[in-house]
Amino acid sequence: MHRIEANLMIPGRGEPTRDAVVVLDGAAISYAGPAAGAPDTPAATVVRTHTVMPGLWDCHGHLMGLLSLDFSRLPQEPVALRAARVTADLRAALDAGVTSVREVGGLGVYLARAVAEGTVPGPSIYAAGAVLSTTGGHGDLHSYPAPWVTDFSHVAGDLQLADGPAECARAVRLQLRRDAKLIKICASGGVLSEVDHPIHQQFTDAELRAIVEVAGLADRVVAAHCHGKPGMLAALEAGVRTIEHGTYLDEEVATAMRETGAILVTTRTIVQEILESRAAPPYAQAKLEAIADRHAGALALAREQGVRIAMGTDIALTGRHLPNSWGRNGRELPLLVANGFTPLAAIEAATGTGPDTLGPQAPRSGQLVAGYDADVLTVDADPLDDIEVLAQPDHVTGVWRAGVRVKG
Repeated sequence: MHRIEANLMIPGRGEPTRDAVVVLDGAAISYAGPAAGAPDTPAATVVRTHTVMPGLWDCHGHLMGLLSLDFSRLPQEPVALRAARVTADLRAALDAGVTSVREVGGLGVYLARAVAEGTVPGPSIYAAGAVLSTTGGHGDLHSYPAPWVTDFSHVAGDLQLADGPAECARAVRLQLRRDAKLIKICASGGVLSEVDHPIHQQFTDAELRAIVEVAGLADRVVAAHCHGKPGMLAALEAGVRTIEHGTYLDEEVATAMRETGAILVTTRTIVQEILESRAAPPYAQAKLEAIADRHAGALALAREQGVRIAMGTDIALTGRHLPNSWGRNGRELPLLVANGFTPLAAIEAATGTGPDTLGPQAPRSGQLVAGYDADVLTVDADPLDDIEVLAQPDHVTGVWRAGVRVKG
């Protein structure tokens, strides 16, 4: 049992509490509230800190074990090598205060088992398995012959091409067979793919309906990578749970998202870090620079229009010295504040809203509430006063996942 006594408690949803106590009893929180009402816990290990808050949720990450933003390198490196690198990513995520990852394409379906059995320390992983894409779409590797990409998908499982409603239904079932907790699709073109355009819709309406229907039969939701408005509207009409990126979101899309209850996942980190580093291949750098300001404007509009928003980074690389790498996840919070969010709203996007992106698969997590998962972090400063502290792992003094202290 741990008793955390804090000057400030940020609960993940709702107003903060000064002079607070959080009690972790096994894998669950047994008390979170004012110190004056806290139970006696003589057997507990006492931790005193400035701030206590829920562990962070990164709702858009990729556990791929890559050292470059050139995704054509994926088939050139053994899966075992990439998985070994990912173990370092999981440690870096914990050190940054990330206790839950919604992994939207990569090796997460395998690493989730290693974390759950205790073999590898890491955040809880809720993985999609392969990214589903049309032939020639954002999840294709355009520089290779198409049969090679199909063969690679069978070996590694990072991506899956599907064309037509029947193939799309089967592609979903293949991910469910791997115990994917959600389904990830490319509903529009993207930036880090070579020949497609970010605005263009890729899956047809019938394909999107088939994907959402089959996922729903297993109580899974669908996350739709989407930059362009046509793909967003089609995906929302089909019933997806989240829009990832949302670059060309406008008032019509915002209205559709409010009406359907869909959530926007932000991914400002990848945009900013590619702009600063210029580390992407030339074709991707040009596309990113063309949409960067539009993406920031869409995020601001979504916030103003009352769209629900969850934090995601689109982080994928191994090595803190690299841009867009694991351990840099907390940078998304100050980027949201720079985009007009209050620090409290940014923290809610990174904590309380996170589980909602999983629909029926959501755990009781992301909030400091009795009965919720004991996924908690402590900080040596006040992030409501300076949100930048959450972007600096050195300020994260303690991390607990399922009640076990994994940092500090």
